[in-house]
Amino acid sequence: MKKFLLVSLSLLMAVVLAACGSSNNDSKETNGAGAGKVYKVGVDTTYPPFEFKEGDQYKGIDIELINAIAKNQGFKIKLSPMDFGGIIPAMQANQLDVAIAGMSITDERKKVVDFSNPYFDAGLTVVVKKDNSKIKSVNDLKGKKVAVKKGTTGAKYAQDNASKLGIEVEQFNDSPSMFQEVSNGNADALIEDYPVISYAIAKKDLGLKIIGDRLNGDKYGIAVLKGQNQDVLKKINKGLAELKKDGTYDKIINSYLAK
Repeated sequence: MKKFLLVSLSLLMAVVLAACGSSNNDSKETNGAGAGKVYKVGVDTTYPPFEFKEGDQYKGIDIELINAIAKNQGFKIKLSPMDFGGIIPAMQANQLDVAIAGMSITDERKKVVDFSNPYFDAGLTVVVKKDNSKIKSVNDLKGKKVAVKKGTTGAKYAQDNASKLGIEVEQFNDSPSMFQEVSNGNADALIEDYPVISYAIAKKDLGLKIIGDRLNGDKYGIAVLKGQNQDVLKKINKGLAELKKDGTYDKIINSYLAK
């Protein structure tokens, strides 16, 4: 607290003390999980309908959801777009506080991050070129080249099952490049989260189609580095529950994935 000279007017003293008290209160808010705290949130904006850039604005389920949670719970966020594969390393380097990027909750990821309650049921699916009539399920991929996106559960599934399925795995940094590889005929199939590819195909004729059943039952979660930022993780879970209760969650989901 600043030192100041004694004055004869008690009113002036009261004003100075009141100002100092106000400054201390503001400092406490900034250091806590309240309105003064700004959390850096990692997102991957090449992942519609969850995250994408339209003009100079970020849109998508994840973007609207984390903004709504922050507003509901009274904290502030700053979005940090980056490649999906770099999000967890950025959290480990203390460059991010939170991640929301269509991130599937897996045991492997749980070793380094703590997840919120699930906010979306996803699941992987196989996608081929629209005029491909030979590949009808994952069992028809033997001897084929399969495109995946680096760092995703689709990539892990393909790598873990490469020998069993008899496939060659090719990795890409972003979803559009992966889609293009299959539509151009340079890869035979791709493995992607069902809602992502379903949305992409519905929005634009990519020359692709979904085949077979979903390969798993992935659930998406919002992440913080393991053991850190537990205050905001609690707020995220509370906010998510309240948004589901008041209908905001359904409104956001249905605006992108309306049935």
